[in-house]
Order: sequence, then structure tokens, then C-alpha cells
Amino acid sequence: MSGRAWLALLVLVAAIGWWYSPVSPRKPVGYERVDAATDATAQSRATQAAIACQLPSPVQPFDPPRQSPVPSSLAPFRLKAATLTPLAGFSIDARVLSRRDYRSDREAELSPVDLALGWGRMREDAVLSQLDITQSARWYRYRYRGTPPIPPSEIDRSAANMHMIPGSPEIAAALDGIEAGERVRIDGWLVEAQAPDGWRWRSSTTREDTGQGACEVVYVCAITNL
Repeated sequence: MSGRAWLALLVLVAAIGWWYSPVSPRKPVGYERVDAATDATAQSRATQAAIACQLPSPVQPFDPPRQSPVPSSLAPFRLKAATLTPLAGFSIDARVLSRRDYRSDREAELSPVDLALGWGRMREDAVLSQLDITQSARWYRYRYRGTPPIPPSEIDRSAANMHMIPGSPEIAAALDGIEAGERVRIDGWLVEAQAPDGWRWRSSTTREDTGQGACEVVYVCAITNL
């Protein structure tokens, strides 16, 4: 092979190497070009997610649920098909009275699991052994025979059905492992979800209410088995 032929071959090899290098302007099959605007949007969403999962003021062990103000830095943020607006910080140390998974309702896109949680005397075996607790259709219900173990008004103030929105895949996995009877600590934010078509799902912001609208919608940033 002549010198010119060798030179041409070397140039061809170098050109092929450059074309497939990270600095070349090619667009590989299966990839989309990310321009500056798209990249900035992705960074903004990542920042929003990090801000959304800052932790609220923590509850003390065995205390009733703690609700705290929303800091000015915590703006509404988009999650899947809805925008979540934080209403209050929420931290709870409670016993899991029951759990129910959901897959087919609209809310399941955000919240695949409800936890019925109890605190105060609603965590005691002597009380819970006299109650039949069930969940369905995003509600929790309790029944008893004869005289209730504690006043029904106390039951209502010391337990609630809560819709859990996982703040990350890790939180979703942790929620999947939660079982009735366990003691857990959950930290996050009570939120209102709004979709572009007008659908809304708003959390209760008091532990004193009952009936329609009394459930908490919790964007979960941390969960711990105690």
C-alpha cells in the first residue's frame, strides 16, 4: 500500500472515531437532543422535587400528629398529572391500624395506598382488640360490640385514614412494606392536588373532623419503622 493510501486510511479511521465521540454533533438513534431550554426545565423540576421533600418540624415520640406552617420557599409543584399545593407541614408517630392498596381509581395515580393510623390510646392493644377496623373506597371505618373501649369522640380524634403520596421511588417501596400493627413515623406535607381538567383532591388540615373530606392527603418525604 502506498503512502497516500495509508494516509487516506488513517484520515478515514480518525473521522469515524470523531463522529462517534462524545464531542461530535451526531444524534444517535434512540436519543433526543436536549436543548438549553429543555435542560433548564429538567433542572427546575429536579430543584422543585428537592424543595418539595424538605422535612417539616418533627413530632416528638408518642406525641399527637404535629402540623406546622408552610415555608415561603415551598411553592406548588407538579407531580404526574396534577399540581400539588402544600397546605401544612405534617409529622406523625402512629400505629398502623390497617392498610389498603388502590390501583383503579383516579387517585391511585398519585396515592397507591391508604394507611389508617392511630395515636394516643388508639395505639393500645387493649383498645384495638375491641375494635373491628376496615378500609374501602378511600374511607376507614371502625365497629365495636356493646360499650366502646374509649369514647367514640376520642376514637375520631385519635385515628384517621390518610392517603399517601410517595415523594420518591424509595418512599413508594417503603410504603409497600408497611403492615398493620407496626409503629411508623411519617414526615411530609398535607397537600391539595389539582389537575388541568378541574379535578381536585384536598387534604383535611385538622384532626377534629369526621366524614367527607376528613382524610389527610400526605405527600410523604420520609417514613421510618419505629
